[in-house]
Amino acid sequence: MKKFSKSQWIRFSMWAVVYVLFAVWMQNLWLLAGLAVIADVFLTKFIPWGGWKKSKNAAVRSVMGWVDDIMFALVAVYLINLFVFQNYQIPSSSLEKSLLVGDYLFVSKMSYGPRVPNTPLSFPLVQNTLPVLECDSYLDWPMWDYKRVKGFGKVKRNDIVVFNFPAGDTVALKRQNPDYYTSVAEAGRAAVWLDKAQYGDIVYRPVDKRENFVKRCIGMPGDRLEVRDNQVYINGTAAENPENMQFNYYVETNGSMLTEEHFRLLEVSRDDRMMVSGGMYGSGTLSYLGFTANEAGKFNPVYALPLTKKAVAVAEKLPIVTKVIIQPDALFGNTYYPVDYNTGWTRDNYGPIWIPKKGETIELNETNLALYHRCIRNYENNTLEVKGGTAYINGEAATTFTFKYDYYWMMGDNRHNSADSRSWGFVPEDHIVGKPILIWLSLDKDRSLFDGGIRWERLFRKVHAD
Repeated sequence: MKKFSKSQWIRFSMWAVVYVLFAVWMQNLWLLAGLAVIADVFLTKFIPWGGWKKSKNAAVRSVMGWVDDIMFALVAVYLINLFVFQNYQIPSSSLEKSLLVGDYLFVSKMSYGPRVPNTPLSFPLVQNTLPVLECDSYLDWPMWDYKRVKGFGKVKRNDIVVFNFPAGDTVALKRQNPDYYTSVAEAGRAAVWLDKAQYGDIVYRPVDKRENFVKRCIGMPGDRLEVRDNQVYINGTAAENPENMQFNYYVETNGSMLTEEHFRLLEVSRDDRMMVSGGMYGSGTLSYLGFTANEAGKFNPVYALPLTKKAVAVAEKLPIVTKVIIQPDALFGNTYYPVDYNTGWTRDNYGPIWIPKKGETIELNETNLALYHRCIRNYENNTLEVKGGTAYINGEAATTFTFKYDYYWMMGDNRHNSADSRSWGFVPEDHIVGKPILIWLSLDKDRSLFDGGIRWERLFRKVHAD
């Protein structure tokens, strides 16, 4: 019988302990079968794992050395990305000014407990599509059910949360904004499926391969939420608003144009600067908003700008500004959740709506089926049909439904420019990815590298709930 050296036993024991702890953490004792591989790598060596090191060909040793290092790095990055943290870039202004476009974040998977991947065979650091090749970055077999292992805590109210986009289960590849379900509500299912030129192929994506979104968790499981005149109410009580919450405002000047210095004072990026007088809005709309023509019969410059409470105060003090008014709700007739049922709810006046909680039961009436059918069918994987006024779940007549997941309500701090739960509904617990904890880089695309292009004051800054 082959004898093993002391150093072999030490290395085997160290890796074996780490691996056993990992298997226990994953709550999957089948993983312990991998101990046989660790034993072979460090002890028995039936498989010549490092046989290339004995090659007499220097080129083979050099190439295989690189391959060995790259494979180790890919596996390490894959595991870290899955279970510890991942990098995330803020792509849109929905959370400004709490998080800015161009912020690069470390997102902690440990904060809420990492998920065991639904698609374990996937390319690391790619969400769903391989660049250049434009094909799926994952294999859809094997497909594992939802499981979340123990982390440091749970989602709390007002946490900023990264999650997989719930309405991203079905995607029209050429038109992903608005989402597939909104497109179907607006144009009809046949048009979306048949018009390949406009919508492209329709694909399904598993939970962990849906696009990552980042919003603030406003509503918790079991809450009753309502938005009245832009104010969120939770269980009848006005919610505490984020310090940097923004709304859209119309800013009228005395005839002069706002300058770059003005926009910087107001902290409005170039993409968010919009002049609406003399072009986008006609005189009737401007009059409806409360603006009047000058002595020449023309309207002074009017801008539509997203502003924080602090920025509104700054704008009102600018010598050239004559009026600042909030954008009224009536101007926006977008489709809001549920997109296939007329609730009369709008952007600024939404709900009341109850947020599902694990173990709670609802009656299956017309309204509840409209509000929660996606939870029943898409998120909790049941079949749901309504025939003759009776709901059938998994083929059986049902008058009630009990939820197996907790759900959350997510909203952006940039309230008038955020596609959030008002547009696509609830976020199930199995879609929660993690919590942003650190801004490691922040780039301002409106400025050059030597004129504030790097936001130095934001580097290595913690992401706070407020």
